[in-house]
Amino acid sequence: MRVLLVEDDADLSKRIAASLRAENFVVDIARNGEDAEHAGLTETFDAAVLDLGLPKVDGVTVLKSWRAHERTTPVLVLTARDGWPDKVAAFKAGADDFLTKPFKVEELILRLRALVRRANGHASSVVKLGGLTFDAQLGSFELDGLPLKLTAFEWRVLSCLMLRKETTVDRRELIERVYDGDAEVDSNSIEVIIGRLRRKIGPDFIKTTRGLGYMLTALP
Repeated sequence: MRVLLVEDDADLSKRIAASLRAENFVVDIARNGEDAEHAGLTETFDAAVLDLGLPKVDGVTVLKSWRAHERTTPVLVLTARDGWPDKVAAFKAGADDFLTKPFKVEELILRLRALVRRANGHASSVVKLGGLTFDAQLGSFELDGLPLKLTAFEWRVLSCLMLRKETTVDRRELIERVYDGDAEVDSNSIEVIIGRLRRKIGPDFIKTTRGLGYMLTALP
C-alpha cells in the first residue's frame, strides 16, 4: 500500500513514516502544500494523510485541487485543529476521515487500512479468495486456515493483488506499491517476488496477463 504523507513537522513526519513502513506501507513524504498538490496530481497512491496547516498552500486548498482534478485517493486529514468548522471544511473539500493531534499511530494505521479496503470495494475487513484469507484490518494472511508467513515485499504484493482480486494489476503499479521512491529496483524483482508467492500459496492463484501484469484469481 502506497501512502502520501503530507506533514510539515519534520520530526512528526519521520515518526509517522517509520511506523507506517514497519507495517509494510510504502511512504512518500511532502512537507508543504505545493509539493503535496503536485504529488497528488501526478502520482498514484492508495491513500493520503494530509495536514491542514501547511506552508505555501493550506491542506483544504490542496484537497480541493485533487478533487477538482478527479483524484479519488482516500484522504485522512490529520491536524491539530479540532474545531467543528475545520472538520466541516475538510469534509466539504473531499476528506474521507479526520484524526486530531495528538493521536495514536496505531489508530492512524487502522483508519488507513480501512480507507484502502473500502476504496477497493470491500465492506468487510476480511477478504477471501479460495483458501486464501486476508484480514485487511490486522494485515494478516491465512492459507487454508493456517497463518501465512511472508516477507515485507511479498506481503505488499499479495495485499495489493488480494484487494484487487480477479483484476489485472499493472506491473508498474506493483513496483510503486512495493518499493520506496528512492530504492534501486532490479528489472525482474517483481517476477522474483511473484515466483516466491506462487511457491507459498500455490502456482494457480496468480495468473500472468502477458504484457500487462498479474491477477489473483480462484478461477482455473
